[in-house]
Amino acid sequence: MLKIRLRRTGAKKQPSYRLVVAEATAPRDGTFLENLGHYNPLTNPTTFVVKEDRVREWLQRGAQPTLNAADRNPPASNPMMNGSRHCRPDRTVLRRK
Repeated sequence: MLKIRLRRTGAKKQPSYRLVVAEATAPRDGTFLENLGHYNPLTNPTTFVVKEDRVREWLQRGAQPTLNAADRNPPASNPMMNGSRHCRPDRTVLRRK
């Protein structure tokens, strides 16, 4: 199964991320199929650049976005949200076992 997820880059305590398509079993910083954009949480405001046409194509092929990858993009321009306002209905529910 393919996942659209964040791949960490950057130095220690200076994270930046790439939005990539990778096999679900691959490690976080392992091999990936395509780079779809980048995310920098340290800039003010945060920078999120996405190739929306490529994201839509991978979603049509069956790739599933992870919750972190889908939550980073603003809802109005996020092709991974499929019209919903939030990807995570309630974060506390996800923490319960």
